[in-house]
Amino acid sequence: MRSTYGYDSYRGRSKTRTVLMALIVILLIVLVLAVAAFFLLQDRVYYGDDGKAHIDLPSFLQRAEAEPTPHPVQSQDVVIVTPEPTPEPTAQPLFYPVALPRGALTDGTAQAQMEAAGGNALLFDMKDDEGTLGYVSDLPQAISAGASAATPGLNEAIRTLNGTEGLYTVARVACFRDNLTPKMNNTLALRSPIGNWRDKEVVRWLSVGVPAARDYVSGVCRELAELGFDEILLDYAGFPTALDGDLGNLVVGERYDPADLSSAVEEFCQEVRQALEDYPDVKLAVSVSAGLFAGEGDESGQSLELVGLYADRVYLPGPQDAAAARAYAQSQEQLGEDMPAPVFTTAAYENESPAISFLPLGGGSILQPGA
Repeated sequence: MRSTYGYDSYRGRSKTRTVLMALIVILLIVLVLAVAAFFLLQDRVYYGDDGKAHIDLPSFLQRAEAEPTPHPVQSQDVVIVTPEPTPEPTAQPLFYPVALPRGALTDGTAQAQMEAAGGNALLFDMKDDEGTLGYVSDLPQAISAGASAATPGLNEAIRTLNGTEGLYTVARVACFRDNLTPKMNNTLALRSPIGNWRDKEVVRWLSVGVPAARDYVSGVCRELAELGFDEILLDYAGFPTALDGDLGNLVVGERYDPADLSSAVEEFCQEVRQALEDYPDVKLAVSVSAGLFAGEGDESGQSLELVGLYADRVYLPGPQDAAAARAYAQSQEQLGEDMPAPVFTTAAYENESPAISFLPLGGGSILQPGA
């Protein structure tokens, strides 16, 4: 037998050994690349707001950002707004109250009579110059003097009429020209040396200077507001003037102090306003003399300033000539916005008069029904 001298014969490389060697080589290559990448890219590693690591690749490796696709422009219809023309100011309708007798309060003809006369408001004499009332009053003074009406259902009929939709009603109150109440209680009256003072038509007067007289008239105004009248017209809302009678026969004193007539008249105006506090929608109107409105003044204790302060509307005789018309216009200009627009109770001189808000048909006075 051939001797091998201690060596086995060679049989070739093992397959397992070859695979292991290949894996080791691959791992070494990966390790070398990882180490190289660590050193090369460590300056480009940063942490974002999400807390994760990010690599800032070189610009040539970054994927170009796609430009945003523009949205198609949608065509819109152009709307041309044509402003509407400003309407021409229209003239205010004339305020034309038609005076009717008290019977029209209940007979159902009031509105038809107003329309037949071409008016747009109704005026009733609710306290006339004689002193009688056109409604049933709860005031003790009215009851004791016999001034209150006594017709059953009268007040309810008045409320129904005043509640008519679109109907404007005015209650005239002859404030201190009152023939009845001073006769029954002369402590309220203006006095002469021989008794109650009477004007040229032999009518008695209450005194504005007596608080109880003012309270009575203010109470009448409040009751009329409660009955639903839209406006209360204060006529003879002051002391008598020389046009009313002989003032020389008046007894001077607390009831009549010619040196200070306006104080009592202003107190009355204040008291009426207080009486109407619960009825803010009721207008308060006052009638004045032509002389007062023309700036001449009179002996009533009224003044243009008081009218502007307390009245919502003013009634007066229309100017009869150009000079009076100019004087009226100057008075209106003097008080400006404080002066209510006038309501003329007689036909006025038209050419130079201020804006006329009322001209009675056929002349006459609205304070005299049927004139």
